Parts: sequence; structure tokens; C-alpha cells
Amino acid sequence: MGKLLDSIDSPKDLKVLSLEELDRLADEIRQLLISFCRRHGGHLGSNLATIEPIIALHYVFNMPHDHLIFDVSHQAYTHKILTGRRRAYTDPESQEDLSGFTSPKESPYDDFMLGHTGTSIGLACGMAAQRDATGGRANIIAFIGDGSLSSGPAFEGLDWAAEQGGNLIIVVNDNEMSIAENHGGLYKSLAALRASAGRSPDNPFRALGLDYRYVEEGNRIEDLIEAFRQVKDTDHPVVVHIHTRKGLGLGQGSQGKIGPTSLPDLPAEGPVEANHWQDGLDSLNRLPNSRKTYGRMAMQALEARFPQEPGLTVISPATPLSNGIDPDFRQRAGNHYRDVGIAESHAIAYAAGIAKAGSTPVVATSATFFQRAYDQIEQEMALNGSAVTLLVFSTGVAKTDATHSGTADMVMMRGIPGLTCLAPTSGAEFLDMLAWATGPARQPVVIRVPGERTLATERAGKPIAPVNSDHAAGGQPWDHYRILQHGRTVALLALGDALPLGRDLADSLEASMGLKPTLVDPHRYDRLDEQTLDALASTHSLVATIEDGQLDGGWGQAVAAYYGPSQVRTLAFGAAKEFNDRVPKATLLERYGMTVPAMTQAISDALVDRAS
Repeated sequence: MGKLLDSIDSPKDLKVLSLEELDRLADEIRQLLISFCRRHGGHLGSNLATIEPIIALHYVFNMPHDHLIFDVSHQAYTHKILTGRRRAYTDPESQEDLSGFTSPKESPYDDFMLGHTGTSIGLACGMAAQRDATGGRANIIAFIGDGSLSSGPAFEGLDWAAEQGGNLIIVVNDNEMSIAENHGGLYKSLAALRASAGRSPDNPFRALGLDYRYVEEGNRIEDLIEAFRQVKDTDHPVVVHIHTRKGLGLGQGSQGKIGPTSLPDLPAEGPVEANHWQDGLDSLNRLPNSRKTYGRMAMQALEARFPQEPGLTVISPATPLSNGIDPDFRQRAGNHYRDVGIAESHAIAYAAGIAKAGSTPVVATSATFFQRAYDQIEQEMALNGSAVTLLVFSTGVAKTDATHSGTADMVMMRGIPGLTCLAPTSGAEFLDMLAWATGPARQPVVIRVPGERTLATERAGKPIAPVNSDHAAGGQPWDHYRILQHGRTVALLALGDALPLGRDLADSLEASMGLKPTLVDPHRYDRLDEQTLDALASTHSLVATIEDGQLDGGWGQAVAAYYGPSQVRTLAFGAAKEFNDRVPKATLLERYGMTVPAMTQAISDALVDRAS
């Protein structure tokens, strides 16, 4: 018997299949996704839970005339497979062709590029409003996971949907799980609805004025088709609450082999944190990345202080494991740890309240997620001088989906008054800065967690020794830049994770030009050490800055602006202000002129120009 999947090139091909064939198709897609994620990496658990709902949605509705808007969109693999993109999942040579999220550049079946959470309902409301204004008749469907309901924009969207009225279908995919476990009072209501087959009076959706349907067997295609047919072409907003099983098809202890490579056991299905993401074959012999390495170091350092500091609190707006906040630590930490769900804005406001009450909060998440809390960082944290420490993970130039870039955090943070923004260059300095920020500093502090260059340098046995800071003084121990190497003519100021690149550049200049440059570790990026900059200008003809972040509006441009039309020439190396979708890091560094040969040549050319 041939594979049904081979005959599916668009959703139209689904509509001629029997229920038995749809079930068979779901099984084929499930095995394909398990194989794909084990080879290539990807969001496994959430996609295994949504195979049947997405098949049923495409069977009942008429996309792209009707519109299916995903929340986060990391659960859209089946949607992509059914809309003409299956080859990217079946052909290893094509597996770099697609984003891990929806993308209008890929297909007319995708309305938005989405990688953050909570926005699907608001987007659907907007599309429905325009449809109604122009006399359209399309069904507008928002597909949102239960974990995303903890996000503030999701609440706002639900509230407005009831006010707006008209055709709007909100599918709540309830698999009892965010990335880690769900947190918040809303999930007690969802549990009550599950336990009562949707009949509990504790129904937050009805309380907001929305119609409601419940599907207990959310991975049973027949039940889903019936539910979706009931709400198709509805004239009012309705929530279809489906109970699915995250990681459906996985099993504890299941083994696998791909070619000669033995694979580790797959995680269990259900509410299991480990099944959310699989790293792929290339990770089998890989050491922990910088996020997990330095995150675990930070948690260990903070945990040692818990017995003596009852108010020391680590806050994670979901995604804890990826930042080294392991389940064992979370269990041991007790009330010293809080996962507030996918609610970054709340995390910062909550932390500011903890600080105001006299305790010590630390908020840890990725650079790409902190931007969702800009207002709270600027107002509740900085304006109020709240003694909150932010640990910013996953920063810098990297091969990421366009929605997950970590190059803009320094531009964002350094533009806010009242934040001390630190960029450590070793694990030891990172811990030293963390101890100061959560101790004598008593002010808003941002620490950019060291990245892969720093980790590689330390693993190679070439770390940068930390500054011997005086915490007891309570001042700003990183006010002044540190000269790591005294030289002449050229000064290299390499910030944070760019410092190893600066060291390599210094070696290149000496080897190729016989020029030993001065090498400087600036430590921080919210302010300039004008004393050191003035001293460098008096003894050097060129100052070059290197930062692993966006150049436009960044720290290097601030250095160049300080010097202005002075006698010293400046060069600033950093990332361009642009969106990139899964572009290899080496390609980006070449594009930005941030390779050692390119920077060596740029400095050589600048010196020649100045001499002439």
C-alpha cells in the first residue's frame, strides 16, 4: 500500500479522503515528523499534538480563502506539509528550505510570520473587521495553544473579540502544557472544563461573552470535523476548546536508529517538558550551549544564597530549560523560583513590585522575548529605579528564524535611561556582575549573558580574567574600561562576546602589519568611559569598536559620535539593521565585515587613507 501523503499536494486533496484514510494520513505525518525532528531538530511535541486538528481544519474549511492564523506558529508543521511544502520534511536535501514558523514568503496559506506568542486572536480580529467592512464572507480562525493564553495580548484579543462580534473562530489547543508546565489561575479553569466535558460554570470564555464548544478527544479527526462543521460560517465569535495530547505518538524508552547512528530514547508523550524540542542528529555529541552553561552557573550561584536571602527570587516568563533553569533546580528553589507563564510584561512589573518591597528579583529570558516587555523595563523598572536584574540570553549574530534574532537587545536597553548594562567576557566575570547586581548595586541592571565565542574561549583554556571589583564600595565597579594589551596606533574596543574576535584581530594586525594594537574590554554599553576614550585619542590615530549586535543605534556608534571630527579616526563593526531568516552565521559575519580578514583589511585601508 502506497503512502497517502505522497498524493497530498494541497488541502483540496484531503477532501476526497474517507475518515479511515484521514486517520492513516495522520499516522504517516506523525512518523514523518518524529523522523524529521530527530534528524533535523525542531518543535516536536507541539506538532505531534496538532496533526489531527490541522487535518480537520483543512478538511472542513477552504484555505486560503478562509484564513488560519497560528499563535507562535511553531505548531504549524502539519499545516505546511498539507499546503504544498511536504518535500522539505521528506527530502533531507530540502530541509533547510523552510522556516520553523509560518511565513507569507513561503506560501499564500500563511498570512503572517509569527514566532512570539499571544497575538493570533488580535490578528484574527483585525482580519475579521476588515472582512466585515468590505462585505467578505471568509471564515477567520485563530489557532492558539493553552500556554499562549497566559500572554497579555491573548487576554486583550479575547476581550475585544466578544466586543467586535461577527465570524471569528478561536481554536484553543489544550494539551495541558506550555514549554514547561502551565502557570496561572486560568489553568484551573481549563482543568475544570476538561473534567466536566466543557460543562463547568467556571468558564473564562463564556465570562468574556464568547460562545463555546468543547472537544474531549482533540486528536480524533471524526470529532474535530463535526465540531468545526458546527461553527463554520458562524455569525458570532466562538471558542472551540480541544483537548489534545502533546507529543502524541512518543513513548518512554522508544529507541531509534538512523543509518549507523544510535539515537537516544525519545521522551514520553503528554505534559513532558523534554518533548517540546528535539535538537537533531548534530547535537548528539555536542556540549551544552552557552545559554545552558552560563544559566546553570548563575542558578547555582543564586541557589547557594537562598537559605540566607528569603527574598532572592528567580523569575522566568516560561522557556526555563533552554536558559539552564533545570527542573531539579526549580524543585529545590521552591518559592525562590517563579514561572509566570508566557507573560514577559508581567514578569518585569512583578519583579519591580518584589524589588519595591525590599527583596531581590532576577528575571531571565531570551533577548528576543525581552522586547515584549519594553514598556515595563522603561517605566516600572528604570523610571522607578527598581533594583531588578535582567539576564539576557541568546544574544548576538546567529542563524535564527527571523522572529528570534538576538542582535537588537543592546540598542533597546542602552536607549533607556537609568539602566546599567553590563557585558561580561567570562563566566567568572558574569558571576561577579551577577553578585554585584543582586547585592550592593540596588539599582536596575541588565547583564548580557556570555555567548558561544566566550564559551569556546573558556573551553579552550583561554579565558579573560575578571576584574577584581570592590562590591563593598557599592559603587560602579565597571565604570572604566580595562586595557588588556597596550599597543600603539590602533585601539580595539571589543565588547562582551566580541572580545575573542577582538583578540584574534589584534593577533592578525600584528602578524600581517607588524602593528601591535591596544586591546580594550569595555565591560558595559549603557555609557561611555570618556576618560579612557580621551586617553586613547591622545595616543592612537584609529579607534575600532566591535560589538555582537546591531550597529545602527548601538554602542560603537556612540563611541564614534563622542569622538566626532577629532584627530582620531573611528571604525565601528557590528550587525546591520535588518531581518534575517535562518542565514548561516558565517554568511552574516562576512556580510557585516566582521571576519578577522575583513576587519584587518578595513583597518589597513583606514590607516593608509589617513596617512595620505
